[in-house]
Amino acid sequence: MIRRVASEVAAASLAASPVLSRASEFRTTPRKDRIRQSVSRWCYEKMPLEELCKKGAAMGLKAIDLLNEDEWEVPRRYGLVCSMGYGGGGEIRSGMNRVENHAKIEEAFRKSIPRAAKLGVANVITFSGNRGGISDEEGLKNTVAGLNRVKKIAEDHGVTICMELLNSKVDHKGYMCDHTDWGVRVMEEVNSPRVKLLYDVYHMQIMEGDLIRTITENIAWLGHFHTGGVPGRHELDDAQEVNWVGVMRAIVATKFSGYVAHEFLPTREPLRSLKEAVELCDV
Repeated sequence: MIRRVASEVAAASLAASPVLSRASEFRTTPRKDRIRQSVSRWCYEKMPLEELCKKGAAMGLKAIDLLNEDEWEVPRRYGLVCSMGYGGGGEIRSGMNRVENHAKIEEAFRKSIPRAAKLGVANVITFSGNRGGISDEEGLKNTVAGLNRVKKIAEDHGVTICMELLNSKVDHKGYMCDHTDWGVRVMEEVNSPRVKLLYDVYHMQIMEGDLIRTITENIAWLGHFHTGGVPGRHELDDAQEVNWVGVMRAIVATKFSGYVAHEFLPTREPLRSLKEAVELCDV
């Protein structure tokens, strides 16, 4: 209880800090802010992070996604936060579904999660790992055990561990957490307010579609969203198949208060493509 209260006080103090209050200094485009939008760093890796933060803030973004620990503090200079951080939660191919990975991930989270809380990083990412001969049932059991080892660290510091749903059809052959149903079964057994799924709309459109119903019915277990046009993971435009306005309205209707991070690879002028996506999703 003491740790939880301390974490809440720290979060309140951080939200009121002069650094975060600078957001309005950089923002030039007003937004409805019913969707708290972010952008994934790796999609703009040729651009200096400082520039991405400044121009993202001007577009109305609230955060930068998928930053390494040594980058977590940078968005704060522009009134933003890191909405999803890398904190040692394993790798796509080798993650929570293998017992031999649990100790290393726990050790990493014991160091990174307290720092994430201090810097206002909302979430840290983890992965199921590939099947590699493990059955889905064995992998589920192992993943639950691994997340149970680390969930109290997240609970004590007010940071959410998000396990990403990825497609195993096109991009990540053999990845285990490739359907929402499997991921939700893990979440139900772990049953922590600080362990959630990262629902990547691009990946789940490829694997199962039925996006709006799935999001609506499982929102209690979803802690974060990623975007990306299908096929190709490019712009959210009329050359792809997802109805982004409909998906965003469905997310808003659930009263989701987390972040939706754009994770697509621009094929045109990068910042123009990002701004168009932000405008489209500002429902």
